[in-house]
Amino acid sequence: MMAEAMTLTKTEAARSQKLKGRVAVVTGAGSGIGRAAAMKLAAHGARVCLLDLKDERTEETLAHIRELGGEAIAEDVDISDPKRIEAGINAAYDKWGRLDIVFANAGINGRVAPIEDLTPEDWDHTLSTNLKGTFLAVKYAIPHMKQNGGSIIVTSSINGSRKFSSFGMSAYSTSKAGQVAFAKMAALELARYRIRVNVICPGAIRTNIEENTFRSPELKKIEIPVEYPQGSQPLEHAPGEPEQVADLVLFLASDESSHISGTEIFIDGAESLL
Repeated sequence: MMAEAMTLTKTEAARSQKLKGRVAVVTGAGSGIGRAAAMKLAAHGARVCLLDLKDERTEETLAHIRELGGEAIAEDVDISDPKRIEAGINAAYDKWGRLDIVFANAGINGRVAPIEDLTPEDWDHTLSTNLKGTFLAVKYAIPHMKQNGGSIIVTSSINGSRKFSSFGMSAYSTSKAGQVAFAKMAALELARYRIRVNVICPGAIRTNIEENTFRSPELKKIEIPVEYPQGSQPLEHAPGEPEQVADLVLFLASDESSHISGTEIFIDGAESLL
C-alpha cells in the first residue's frame, strides 16, 4: 500500500499545486489518516508541520514528504499538553510566517469498558486526548489564521453521531460527539475571520488506532448481539483506506469547499446507515 500511495502522490505533485504557498498543521501526522493527509497536502503544494510524538513513524512521514520535493518539519507534541501543542503550532508559524490549514486529527480509542468499570482516570485520558486536544489545536492556531483566513478540519467519528452500538466506548463516543458540537460553535465564531471549520466522521478505516485501544474483559456483561446484513461495509465490503479520507481533507482544505463551514461529513461507505 505504501508503494502505491507514494506513486499516486508523485503523480499528484506533478499535476496539482492547489495549495501552493499555504501552510498546514496536522496532528497525529505520524501514521494512519494523519500521515496520509500530510502527504496529500504536501503533494498539492502545502508546507506541512507534522505534530506527533517524535518516533520512527513520524520521521518516516517527514522523510517521504521531503523525498517528494515537499517542505515539512516535525515537532514532538503530546496533543493533550497545552504547552507542547502551542509550541508546535508556533513552530510552523515561525518557520513560514503564516498558517492556513489545521487538521486536528490526533485521537485514541482509550479504555473500552462498561461505565461502572471505567475509572475517572480512563475517562479523563480519552477526553483530554480527543476533545481537549482538538480545542488546544484550534485555540492556538486562531491568532495565526486571523489575517488570511483558512480551513480547520476535525477528525470525529461515526461513533457518537450516527452509531452507538460500539459497546464500552462511552468515553470515546462522548469525545467524538463533543468535537462535532465544538466545531459548529467554532465555525460561527470564526466566520468573521474567514476561517472555515468542518468535521469528518470516518467509519472503519485501516489505521493503527487499535494500538491505543484497551478492551476490558467486563465488556461481556453489557454487549448486546447486533446482527448486520451480509457485509457490514455496504459500499466496498471492507474498511476504508487512509488515502480516501485524505482526499476529503484535501477538498475541505482547498478553495473548492470555500462555502462549506460548520458541517460534518460522513466517510464510512454507508456503514453507519445499517
